[in-house]
Amino acid sequence: MGVAASQFTLHPGEKLALVGENGAGKTTLVKLLAHLYEPSEGRILLDGVDLCEYDPEDLRREIGIIFQDYVRFMFTAGENISIGNISENENQHRIEESAHKSLADTVIEPLPKKYEQMLGKRFAGGVDLSGGQWQKVALARAYMREAQLIILDEPTASLDARAEHEVFLRFAELMKGKAAVLISHRFSTVRMADRILFLEHGELLELGTHEELVAKGGKYAELFRLQAKGYV
Repeated sequence: MGVAASQFTLHPGEKLALVGENGAGKTTLVKLLAHLYEPSEGRILLDGVDLCEYDPEDLRREIGIIFQDYVRFMFTAGENISIGNISENENQHRIEESAHKSLADTVIEPLPKKYEQMLGKRFAGGVDLSGGQWQKVALARAYMREAQLIILDEPTASLDARAEHEVFLRFAELMKGKAAVLISHRFSTVRMADRILFLEHGELLELGTHEELVAKGGKYAELFRLQAKGYV
């Protein structure tokens, strides 16, 4: 797949991390990959065919995506998850399985009405969740689809470093054989990817494994060392 004046390939089954400072174009790139945006120049190819040639519904059916600005629906816990694949909104097994995959089941099981529990305080009897708990529920939406590509745009920003690491370890295990693109500012998470793409001003600046980019001594290595100092 290519974007702007830069080119890269996302291989089947590959886990690709996008890294860069705020405004580098990470979210724009994943929206292009999901065909939520159309490129103003250049092309994005899937199996050699321009993405614009595919039926949008067919394409998006094969993509699961959670953005950092996910919505907190004032629905029941089960409905909050099933909205990730509305055609399966009555498939309780699928809903609970998705919750288990995202660790949202640890949030939902203690609730008085479990999956029938109204979330949020807008309606009587509703229960509000912490930011990290909401994120686990939102992440379950991505697992509702048996998608070939999963995109996670900082979906765990409200989790502490240990909890985020646990979520992504689980994610890597569950996504074996499927492609994934993830955005995270925590390099302990990013280094779990097969390859890392460093963006700057919307352009591909560096691409390689964690070890390769650190050895290169470029911008990725600089930011990695800056963040590592905070843990010394």
